[in-house]
Amino acid sequence: MNLPTLPTTSVFYRRVLSQFPQDISLAFTYGSAVFRQSGTTQGQMGNNMLDFVLAVDDPHTWHTLNLKQNRQHYSFVRFMGPSLISRIQNSHGAEVYYNTLVPYDGRMIKYGVISTAALIEDLLHWKTLYVAGRLHKPVKILIQNENTKLQAALVSNLKSAVTAAFLMLPESFSEEDLFVQITGLSYSGDFRMLIGEDKSKVLNIVKAGMPHFQKLYGSILQECPQVVYKQAQGRLEVDKSPEGQFTQLMALPRTLQQKITELVDPPGKNRDVEDILLQVAQDPDCGMVVQQGVSAIVRSSSLIQSAKGILTAGKHCCLTRHEFVR
Repeated sequence: MNLPTLPTTSVFYRRVLSQFPQDISLAFTYGSAVFRQSGTTQGQMGNNMLDFVLAVDDPHTWHTLNLKQNRQHYSFVRFMGPSLISRIQNSHGAEVYYNTLVPYDGRMIKYGVISTAALIEDLLHWKTLYVAGRLHKPVKILIQNENTKLQAALVSNLKSAVTAAFLMLPESFSEEDLFVQITGLSYSGDFRMLIGEDKSKVLNIVKAGMPHFQKLYGSILQECPQVVYKQAQGRLEVDKSPEGQFTQLMALPRTLQQKITELVDPPGKNRDVEDILLQVAQDPDCGMVVQQGVSAIVRSSSLIQSAKGILTAGKHCCLTRHEFVR
């Protein structure tokens, strides 16, 4: 199964990408400048900064070339060279290096660079849920090479989002309920939602983007043995028995399982993960425990990544809060 994509033929996007070194395994654009949110006009969208993420196999080589082509995109760290930039990218937070507030053809763009290996790790195991969480929501894929491991990881990430959402929802719910729960995963525990983000952001994303969400998740829901998907009615029913919840818990990404284990297992006991998840599956508050586990992942990565973003933004760091909004 390939990742459902929202193709774009926009010349503008192709022109943006043509400015960068071309060794890119995945490139996508996302956010309020690309997808309309409820309460947002077309004119407002045109004023928003355009966000891109670029996955590259060799960050050191890529930054070396990009410094030659687009040196002005970098903050003061450009004087330290590609080795330091690559270390900053790979050492902390979500392993993403952002250049922000880059002017291009009358617009402002921001682009993050992540290694293909780090992206695959996040997609499969939710190590940080930073880029993986962004890919829970509709994006426009601009470049996707034939890396089969990456393609499989992209689909696995969507399936994991569905599974985590099932555990947090009641037995019967609507498509909108599901997509709101999925969209909220990457905002759960994010400190930025407490210091200025619109609290209705998640609902606004989903309400205006229902057709995109349906395309992204439709085949996964149809093939999932854990749910009855009444597509015509837009309703779903999930197995909430202890057995069903245990199956779902065992299918969660590794990092989330570890966070759940840390929440439930007292220090020093060191019980088997499977035993702990079996206990959680029988807990009436199972969904809340899963939610807390997700929040723990997001809280850590968002704090460290945002702190790193202040460093790499340099003189631009105080210009706009949109720099750090996913």
